[in-house]
Amino acid sequence: MPSLLLIATAIMAGVAIGEIRYSFTTVMQVAGNQLFNMDYPVSQLDTGIIWDYRLTRALVAACCGAGLALSGVVLQSLLRNNLADPYILGISAGASTGAVLVAVMGLGAGMVSLSSGAFVGALLAFAVVALLAKGAAQGTAQYHNGHIVLAGIASCQLFNALTALVIAKSANSDQARGIMFWLLGNLSGVRWDDVTLALPMTLAGLIVCLLYTRPLDAFTFGQESAAALGIPVRQTQTLLIAAAALMTAAMVAIVGAIGFVGLVIPHAARFLVGSQHGRLVPMSALIGAVFLVCADIASRIIIPGQVLPIGVITALIGAPVFALLLIRGQSK
Repeated sequence: MPSLLLIATAIMAGVAIGEIRYSFTTVMQVAGNQLFNMDYPVSQLDTGIIWDYRLTRALVAACCGAGLALSGVVLQSLLRNNLADPYILGISAGASTGAVLVAVMGLGAGMVSLSSGAFVGALLAFAVVALLAKGAAQGTAQYHNGHIVLAGIASCQLFNALTALVIAKSANSDQARGIMFWLLGNLSGVRWDDVTLALPMTLAGLIVCLLYTRPLDAFTFGQESAAALGIPVRQTQTLLIAAAALMTAAMVAIVGAIGFVGLVIPHAARFLVGSQHGRLVPMSALIGAVFLVCADIASRIIIPGQVLPIGVITALIGAPVFALLLIRGQSK
């Protein structure tokens, strides 16, 4: 209950705070009108801003923060690398390529949306990583951590190069500006259709992670330890990495690339509750959700009259923390 209350409070703040500020009472009145057909005196303009713009932003931000944080927890456990995050698989780069192909080259003849193109690109990038890792691990029962990391780097470089090529060859200045804004993370265009994708994907990912907390604990000590405990290593690796990839793909498809959440949030959660995944998984999801909602609020109020890409805010916070992690790791 305290966790749900904290998330609800963060979402309420995300709806109420902005260039135009609303009281919590007005927010609740709009919710009552929309959900229960009440008749509170709220203007259509205020209803549209609160219900269709800010509430969808806050809900998607919460789902995105939780999903990316969960993906970070999974990858850091499986790869035994505290500096791993969802983008190590090149999923963000693949999603970017898919979105750019739709936006710039009109792939799909108008029948494929930007989010759909990004989602397909993200899944294609994951497939490339899986095939490369499988090929590198040929003849063995387990994926080596290095196989997945190197495959992710190769996939990332490949799709980043394809994205740059398409923009340089086909995009005009306005298209290039819009794409670059999206690539930095953009919540401005999300609507209720995006909520219906983000929320189920996040809940499904959370359930998978909660069901596999014991294997995640075992993988922290290495693949051999996990195998000794009777865990089917390769199948479990594949399932958990697929769950992390799908969560990341869905979030990138909706809002673009938002860095550092999957890297920093699991460390904050470990500081609070330790490394046991039974506590770490729900705490990471909670902190990730609240953090990204707060980052979205900051992106809308730092510069009056202008909304910053949310990826700028997360990078400004995440980059110094990443540097501290590197220094801390080097000093050990």
